[in-house]
Amino acid sequence: MHGNRSNVQGPAGRRQFLAQLGNGFAGIALASLLERDGFFKTSALAGTGLSAPLAPKPAHFGGKAKACIFLFMYGGPSQMDLFDYKPELNKRHGQTANLEQRRRDVKAGTLLGSKREFKRHGQSGLWISDALPELSRHADKLAVIKSLYCDSFAHGSAMLQMNSGRIIQGWPSIGSWMGYGLGSPNENLPGYVVMLDPRGGPISGAANWSSGFMPAAYQGTVFRSAGQPVLDLDSASGLTPEMQRDLISTANELNADHLAEHAGYSELQARIASYELAFQLQTAAPEALDLSQESRQTLEMYGIHESKPDYHPLALGPAPFGRQCLIARRLVERGVRYIQIYHGGGHQQQNWDAHNGVEENLKIHCPEIDRPISALLEDLDRHGLLESTVVVWGGEFGRQAVSQGGNGGRDHNPLGFTYWLAGGGVRGGTSYGATDELGHAAVENRHHIRDLHATLLHLMGLDPQRLSYLYGGLQQKLTGVQEAEVIRGLLA
Repeated sequence: MHGNRSNVQGPAGRRQFLAQLGNGFAGIALASLLERDGFFKTSALAGTGLSAPLAPKPAHFGGKAKACIFLFMYGGPSQMDLFDYKPELNKRHGQTANLEQRRRDVKAGTLLGSKREFKRHGQSGLWISDALPELSRHADKLAVIKSLYCDSFAHGSAMLQMNSGRIIQGWPSIGSWMGYGLGSPNENLPGYVVMLDPRGGPISGAANWSSGFMPAAYQGTVFRSAGQPVLDLDSASGLTPEMQRDLISTANELNADHLAEHAGYSELQARIASYELAFQLQTAAPEALDLSQESRQTLEMYGIHESKPDYHPLALGPAPFGRQCLIARRLVERGVRYIQIYHGGGHQQQNWDAHNGVEENLKIHCPEIDRPISALLEDLDRHGLLESTVVVWGGEFGRQAVSQGGNGGRDHNPLGFTYWLAGGGVRGGTSYGATDELGHAAVENRHHIRDLHATLLHLMGLDPQRLSYLYGGLQQKLTGVQEAEVIRGLLA
């Protein structure tokens, strides 16, 4: 790793090295500062194609959204118990129906009506169940699509497809595509932040926020919402900032020759460049996550002071998710482009996977998200950020109309499920598409999730057909090779 350092001697050599350094995942802060100071405009880099990967880039057109907050309900929330009112299902509760319950496995099942009470809310009259009373107050902000479908009945592959457009690992996630297409306006924080449920991460792990075949600069950074925001960020040896700065500079020089010999290996560049962003994050991340700067009224609005409830041993109450939602608003204020918060961790009733009883599942999880999401929408609005931030809610799939097990559970269902969007150019108060009378499969204005991806890119000012990355001899796209349609019915 030491080698001959002559390649980085002199101004030109050091500029070349730092430009390559900027292509790494955590070199974002350094690269952005150099970009701002005109470093990449020097003649030494003319014609090299090297630049800061997350330097801000112009959108394809004037999209209203500048940031995206994706609220991912891991496990698959039950559409017919939350937003997709199905009186016929309730009427036929206990009857037998032949439905596809796993891929090409059509068999008889006992229909399970919803025990939730649905009402129309807002001037738009959107149907929302009593499981989400606080969110119901924001009905006129929501664009609800009830006719999505995807390709997998399994959590891991369905989550990967929802996040990357593919059911297998190795493809860039949505946040990576947004960073690649637009860059990031912040200098000291990652452009793509992920926060996980305290009960654990999603079953398919870090592949859900991977940059895939893109440079590692575009992958997501996991932030913890309490304690040290990024693990191993602080100096364990007690070095002063000046000593750390000197150590980082020396290590970068020693690694320069090795980097030059592996210029196309973005993981190596990221490993070296991570020292730079880590140095910036020691100050920037704790400040962004410091909720003591918020008023008591704001903290109460998000439910952050609520104690852990005693009505169920798995229930956490609104405080953990509320803290993450408030942090998301603070990150948007600071220019973070894409924030994804996972709600639900572990297995089955620890997340939205309602095999062992849908009513118990709703009792655990709806109070955990209802107040925080309501607060997030209100808070973004009052800070003037909702118009420029698109908020997305949903999971990897929905649930079945038939009962599973003896406790009124619902199995996985990718054939028809619900998502909602708010802010960022979305037409609030919209109910779009429909499932069949039992809520089982999308039948009206059906849209594959590639269309949802196309819509999110469109809201951010990115043309899903033009946004491509050359890999394997092909111009790859988030939406894949099949034609993707922007869901115009959701747009303002």
